[in-house]
Amino acid sequence: MLAAGAALVLGMMAATAPAEARSRHRHYSKHRVHATWHVKRYVHVRKRHGVRARRVAVVQMPAEYVMDANSGRVLHAHNENVERHPASLTKVMTLYLLFEQLEAGRFKLDSEIPISAHAAAQAPSKLGLRPGSSIEVEDAIKSIVTKSANDIAVAIGEAVGGSEDRFAEMMTRRAHALGMSRTNYANASGLPNSEQVTTARDQAVLAKAIQERFPKYYRYFSTRVFNFAGRSIRNHNHLLGRVEGVDGIKTGYTVKAGFNLMTSARRDGHHIVGVVLGGHTARARDARMASLVENNIDDGAVGRTAVAMVEKTEEARPVIREEVRPMPKEEPVRVAAAEPMRLMPPAQIESVRAQAAPARVEAYAPRPQPVRADAGGLFLGVPPAPIPNRTVAAERPRPAYVSGVARVAEAPVDRPTEKIKLRAVARTPAAAVASATPSSLRWVTGAQPARKGESRDSSKETAKAGHSQVAKAQPKKDDDEETTATVARTGWIIQIGATDDIAKAKELLSRAKGHSRAVAKAQPFTEKVKKGSETLWRARFAGLQENAAESACRELKRSGMACFAMKN
Repeated sequence: MLAAGAALVLGMMAATAPAEARSRHRHYSKHRVHATWHVKRYVHVRKRHGVRARRVAVVQMPAEYVMDANSGRVLHAHNENVERHPASLTKVMTLYLLFEQLEAGRFKLDSEIPISAHAAAQAPSKLGLRPGSSIEVEDAIKSIVTKSANDIAVAIGEAVGGSEDRFAEMMTRRAHALGMSRTNYANASGLPNSEQVTTARDQAVLAKAIQERFPKYYRYFSTRVFNFAGRSIRNHNHLLGRVEGVDGIKTGYTVKAGFNLMTSARRDGHHIVGVVLGGHTARARDARMASLVENNIDDGAVGRTAVAMVEKTEEARPVIREEVRPMPKEEPVRVAAAEPMRLMPPAQIESVRAQAAPARVEAYAPRPQPVRADAGGLFLGVPPAPIPNRTVAAERPRPAYVSGVARVAEAPVDRPTEKIKLRAVARTPAAAVASATPSSLRWVTGAQPARKGESRDSSKETAKAGHSQVAKAQPKKDDDEETTATVARTGWIIQIGATDDIAKAKELLSRAKGHSRAVAKAQPFTEKVKKGSETLWRARFAGLQENAAESACRELKRSGMACFAMKN
């Protein structure tokens, strides 16, 4: 009986073994297909733009990152440092560099961007403009935000960088300066290129930075429809208007990258930025981002607690183009003598203008040729030969332009003429010419004219009096200006914030020293700037090498502080 039972069991096992084997084979076959789907292949990235050779896993498991933009705190992270391809998220950096040009006054919104044959030959998505045509900057921005036009992205790169390759190098340098250490750009559009890599974390840093640095231009990322040449082009970002609080910013897709999305959302004082890289489908990517927004936005801080590059993020400050436009290419200001030179406060300018109005010419004294002196961008005249007492026309003092400072517009004024005499002026120490700084514009005048009938003896006394007036005319520093930049600084500069209170700016400098050893030997200073009717104090460190500046910014950003580096 036992033998019969054992035989029955063995028979049943023999009968079921093939069926179970087939089932397991199908099960593990599915796993192999699933694994093949998730890890398609490896792409070798060659060394370029300072990025070491590495192997990048092109995967379909999404990388995700959510940051509280108010505090800098990480709210959610998954595969955030795994390198991926950015696809059209690349164009956010393309626009970042274009916004820099707009802010500097080198481009205007109605400037024309030419379309080259190289730009026109880009693969879709594209606007389809012909070589030799052009597009206004504002339309170019909108075409990038909505259509994600590759041809326009390349045209922007060529207009800003001279060529797309040089522009890609600029993009990479800017990314590293922002702390995007794992990002490398090879083109302006995001079209497939094995060397173009980034991470979810790096893209979140960019999403936060572009809003803080360019609040005026960030509003373009909320454009839903772009009307161009009789066409209505809808934005690819389907979360706009569908998820409460979402105000931008960019989508992207290539076969290797998968479906990417960079998002910003504001709600009830909260502000977060989120990134999803490598979604399986556009619908799945959008659903995942909507879930990340809903699950994390209420966990962030209400109101800003982290230091920003620019204090206001939601409302744009007016950009005063005259403050940042390039130096005018015109003849340097000439002065009657290099020494002494008077620094006059603005309150005395009008009286000087009235006294030194253009006069009818009887004889001209020879005018010295200007030479560039090492005085922070000032043009100083060469010492002239002794000038005899002749009746000549007095020239109204003109401003000496300081490097990096706006030119002040002057309206022509008709005044009655007056005959006056020029006189020789005693030399004074160069230290008397001291206070023109990159953040302020001062009037610099040469020898002041003697009044008609004045003798040589009285002119000597006047020269002595003028020397004492130079010291009086120099603006008095109060305690709040002790750390204000007053001399040209060398090396690289990092900025950690801008505030309307100098005490807060100094506090930022003190906090930064506690968070980064790289700034321990740097020179902390504040710089006073005018933005329209507002006065801001920039908190900065100077005297750094490029590597040290970037290292300091990385340390500060890891501590939740904002930072960007620039060459002085």
